[in-house]
Amino acid sequence: MYPTVSEALALPVVRQGAPRVVAGAAGLANRVRWVHAAEVADIAALLRGGELVLTTGIALPDDAEALTRYVDELAGVGAAGLVVELVRHWSDAVPAALAAAAERQGLPLITLARETRFVAVTEAVVGLIVDAQVAELRAAERVHETFTALTVAGAEPAEVLREVARASGLPVVLETLGHDVLAYDTAGAPGELLGELLTDWAARSRAVTVAERTAYHADAGWLVTVVGARGNDWGRLVLLCPAPPDHRQVVVVERAASALAVHRLAAREREGLERHAHRTLLTELLASPTPPADLVARATGLGVPLENRRLVGVSLRPAAQVAVAPAMATQEVLRDLAEATALAARRARVAALVGIVDDTSVRALLSLTPQADVTGILNRLAREIHQPVVLAIGTTVGAVSQARRSLVEAAHVAQAAARSTSAKPFHRLEDVRLRGLLHLLADDDRVTAFADRELGALIARDAAHGSRLLDTLRHYCAHGGNKSAAAAAAHMSRTAYYQRLARIEQILRISLSDPESVLSLHVALLAVDVRPRA
Repeated sequence: MYPTVSEALALPVVRQGAPRVVAGAAGLANRVRWVHAAEVADIAALLRGGELVLTTGIALPDDAEALTRYVDELAGVGAAGLVVELVRHWSDAVPAALAAAAERQGLPLITLARETRFVAVTEAVVGLIVDAQVAELRAAERVHETFTALTVAGAEPAEVLREVARASGLPVVLETLGHDVLAYDTAGAPGELLGELLTDWAARSRAVTVAERTAYHADAGWLVTVVGARGNDWGRLVLLCPAPPDHRQVVVVERAASALAVHRLAAREREGLERHAHRTLLTELLASPTPPADLVARATGLGVPLENRRLVGVSLRPAAQVAVAPAMATQEVLRDLAEATALAARRARVAALVGIVDDTSVRALLSLTPQADVTGILNRLAREIHQPVVLAIGTTVGAVSQARRSLVEAAHVAQAAARSTSAKPFHRLEDVRLRGLLHLLADDDRVTAFADRELGALIARDAAHGSRLLDTLRHYCAHGGNKSAAAAAAHMSRTAYYQRLARIEQILRISLSDPESVLSLHVALLAVDVRPRA
């Protein structure tokens, strides 16, 4: 960190000149990048910013307009300050116009009452600058060594962020490019800070855009650096930095970003090979009721024993993707989910085959000891995934030959639970009940014909007039015929909602006060919801 103007004035060689700050005291914290002695009035064009300008004033003009222009030009190029020796040109004080301009610009104007050797001042201030640069280099070297060690050790993101928080003393957040929080460290701040830190994070983060890979956003007080490698950026590292960061803080976040990028590349390489091997086994297991003869040996070789174990099929769907387009998930989303699931299984100390076998979900086959607490393990697994997912499980089985049934059952349960509002960490077949049965029968033409017969007129009406009567009926059935609750769920007044219900009765030619009619319509609605999309 470069020395400030105040620190330069405290040097003995400067103190010998009896310095006095006559204007621009607000700028005494300006950083001095260099010292430049100059006697010409048009020196500004030769400066680059951050210079402490030394002059005897002998060549400076006396008229107010020229002196004002001189100071404005110095401030315009970012000079750190102006030191005037009061010996050769002005003996008692600098002209008022010079002082007024410096005060207006916030440019420190210092006078020296005694003759001063400018070369000695230059040497002393440059010595401070060099010392500061050496200190920065040493600090940067320590930072490089620390993060290199973390990179070589394959440190997890949480460890990297912990070191960033320790080195900077500031909270740090790792987010995706979509502004979802992946990890954070509050730097030992009180627990209540966490709420402030993450509240409305996505909206706040979207408002912070930077043009360079590493930049400081002064309004937000964020130091932001992009995380990625090989042109494949995937996140941002944000240091909550109320004041402009120093060089060391910038080095810390950039080295941390590099460590995170390398970790992700290494993890993807490792997980890619492992996921491919697991996917192959899961695909073969699902392809035939009779598993291949060597499947058990191959799974054991991957660290997942299948004999004399309790086996549980698992299906996971990205919750956000389910809400938008349940029929298809991007491979990138599924790859991330597969890696998160495999990591969660390791943290939960569960042997598992984890892979992507279709375009909608991640499948896993958990291998548990006979004494294992299945519910406890599933709860722990759900907590460790750290992603919004629909997690469904099949029946626990005791033989490899039955594993396929558990996996298929889990997939059906996941499909049925896609619209579930339950806060349960995972879903079983008994949790999806009638919806689960209809999922199993979704391809049956008789179920399709039933749904069309019950709701066809209503669906045609919505399509022709842009109405939403089907949604009105869905709210009514979901709330067991409670009109007030259904109206509230639909965000409608009761009068308007009742009018829509009357219109539904007229179109379908039924009475919604008839329990059997409501039941039939509810089943038809569920059948429509689970119908395979074209």
